[in-house]
Amino acid sequence: MSDIIQLLPDHVANQIAAGEVVQRPASVVKELLENAIDANATEIKLIIKDAGKTLVQVIDNGKGMSVTDARLSFERHATSKIKSAEDLFLLNTKGFRGEALASIAAIAHVELKTKQEEDDLGTAIEIEGSVVKSQEVTVTPTGTSVSVKHLFFNIPARRNFLKSDSVELRHITDEFHRVALAHPNIAFSFYHNGSDIFNVPQENYRQRVVHIFGTRTNEKLVPVEEETEVLKISGFVGKPEFSKKTKSEQFFFVNQRFIKSPYLNHAINSAYDGLLKDSYHPIYFLNLTVDPKSIDINIHPTKTEIKFDDEHTLYAILRSAVKHSLGQFNIAPILDFDDQANHFNTPYDYKDKPVETPAIEVDRTFNPFAQEKIPVSPFSGKSVVTTKHSQTGFKSSGSGNSWESLYVGLESKSNNSDSEFSQMTFESEAKDSSIFDEAAIETRKSTFQLQQKYVVSTLKSGMLIIDQNRAHQRILYENFLRHITIKEATSQQLLFPLELHFTPNEIGIIEGLQSELEHTGFVFSEMQDKTITITGVPVGVPESEVSMILEQLISDVENDVPDTNFSTTDLLAKSMAKSLAIKNGQSLNSAEQEHMVNSLFACKEPNVSPANRPTFITMAVDEIEKKFM
Repeated sequence: MSDIIQLLPDHVANQIAAGEVVQRPASVVKELLENAIDANATEIKLIIKDAGKTLVQVIDNGKGMSVTDARLSFERHATSKIKSAEDLFLLNTKGFRGEALASIAAIAHVELKTKQEEDDLGTAIEIEGSVVKSQEVTVTPTGTSVSVKHLFFNIPARRNFLKSDSVELRHITDEFHRVALAHPNIAFSFYHNGSDIFNVPQENYRQRVVHIFGTRTNEKLVPVEEETEVLKISGFVGKPEFSKKTKSEQFFFVNQRFIKSPYLNHAINSAYDGLLKDSYHPIYFLNLTVDPKSIDINIHPTKTEIKFDDEHTLYAILRSAVKHSLGQFNIAPILDFDDQANHFNTPYDYKDKPVETPAIEVDRTFNPFAQEKIPVSPFSGKSVVTTKHSQTGFKSSGSGNSWESLYVGLESKSNNSDSEFSQMTFESEAKDSSIFDEAAIETRKSTFQLQQKYVVSTLKSGMLIIDQNRAHQRILYENFLRHITIKEATSQQLLFPLELHFTPNEIGIIEGLQSELEHTGFVFSEMQDKTITITGVPVGVPESEVSMILEQLISDVENDVPDTNFSTTDLLAKSMAKSLAIKNGQSLNSAEQEHMVNSLFACKEPNVSPANRPTFITMAVDEIEKKFM
């Protein structure tokens, strides 16, 4: 039998390696930015065209490379970061595998220009699909410039799997945020299709967070500082009232490397226990510094996951540090018995006044049997005999006969009712707002509410039990879908424009959905880099719910990442229905219950919610009778 195992050609092996390193343009951005940081650059410029599909260019002012190093950098497993296996556990740099440039060059057109400070001239190399097209001397400033053009030009299948430009740009922006936040001592600039997206100078960590996520972020931050023998923590967490529906502002950095850790994230959530609303997430920007020997960062191709030697200790320290910061800045409720025992809350007016001994005064002229006549009823000219007390104003019943004076002036008001009450007005009773139009509803006692969660109704064959939240989601979903499709929505104008603040990334998501949102009834008067001004909302949508609706929409878009107009429209309708549907625990009157039943079965698909979960169940009489057997 002939041999069947053979060595792969270099270009095939490079393409396979590229599949691990480069999934999308954002992967190229990450690798090139990290190489620039390892080159000790103080200024890094990122230039993108067509969301990275046409061009990804990173320019830095680092130390550059020699002629030999420039050529070797495109070979597989070529790196200046490690020399032995032991160095893997002493890493303080980013690109240590030595496959980034080789993998990128295998699937794109790459042009490299680099020069060291002591050299007069630099080196320029052009590579297409792992094939070196040219290498020559060139005039270039100190540092390195890497241009990656026509990504996946030789792998059409991989290029077809790329998402829309808006989605790919969002991934690139996320990678830029992670690198820029981890290195506030480096100046970054980011350009897309000639537009300036970010331009942040060298600054401290708080300034870097505010520069990237907007000036309103400054009031949300609570500093966290803790240093132990095992772990050093620095950074910020968000105040509970600024928690978000999305996890877009959650950042862990271990030794200046962005990581994802559900375990450590759980430590943060436990520190916020009792402070957050349901389905809301805290924001945090935390830097963790640990001994490189105690972590293994080589367990995942993208290096976003790290293995810790002692996760339980890190969990306890991180949870305690965050909880202490929230309590220290009076964010979390605390009970300090020592403070309560030794200090009194003195009003400001009495703070500096001397303490005086209370004096006892006795009215020696007080006569409990003395009486005087004073007018009592403002509606009659009669006077009432009351007992005269001391100057304190208290009155006693006096003699036993004076109780009759209490009823003087309370005669029938039929004679003077017109003069006495002609000017009196009565306040109307408050009316509770209803989520349904009660005028169009026939109220019948055929339904009732169970546990403020289910609506129970009768059927000829038995009993119908409806989940009120899922049913209302289905009703709203079909209404919104119809409005977006037909483009006939009614909007209610706001008395005062509503100004909401989001990150540039979130603003981009809302801009992409602006036309669909307007078809549902939203009216946008202005969209800036970090601010949205709304002058109109759909009928029936409370102004206080607008921010929550948009946050839920952003979260759904980031999780589902739609590409087609149909899925975008469908996702928008689902997101708004989920935000505005009545919640479990909300009480409904008989009219609202009846209207919900009728509206649900008027839907095209009443059986399931927009998330394909059942909206109701039925129980036949036979099933009920079996329960009594």
